[in-house]
Amino acid sequence: MARKKTKQIFRYNCTITDEEFKTTRKIDNTDELISVKAFYELNPDKDDRPEHIKILLGENE
Repeated sequence: MARKKTKQIFRYNCTITDEEFKTTRKIDNTDELISVKAFYELNPDKDDRPEHIKILLGENE
């Protein structure tokens, strides 16, 4: 009988919004880890998402 391969899950928190992330890859530098929402809050000029996505997420001010 073959053994099922299990994946190790790593949990990290965003340094700005304190959101929790789950990933299967180990991250070396967790001090610079930010969420997508925090990135767009810090860089509004780089926000290239369509308007319907912004409205869906409630981020259109």
